[in-house]
Amino acid sequence: MVIVEVSLLSGFILAPGSRMLLERRTIVKKIEVKADVVYIYLEKLNDESQTFILQLEQVIPMKNLKPASIKVYDYYQPGRLQVPFYSGVGS
Repeated sequence: MVIVEVSLLSGFILAPGSRMLLERRTIVKKIEVKADVVYIYLEKLNDESQTFILQLEQVIPMKNLKPASIKVYDYYQPGRLQVPFYSGVGS
């Protein structure tokens, strides 16, 4: 099992409809939202590229937003970790 751990940007929450869209994906096993982090549990990954779109809703206006992290790791071997960053884009 693979976990995608998405730290939310400051002042943002996961939009209500975004969770349902993610759960429809066949490789998504489970989704947990805890405070400012979204955990996406995946059945497994292979060499095929995967794209996940999370719709966020700004609830508190913030200035000078800093990039947030996305951690991707194997549930059974968390030491093998990939940590890219993202910033808010689009509307």
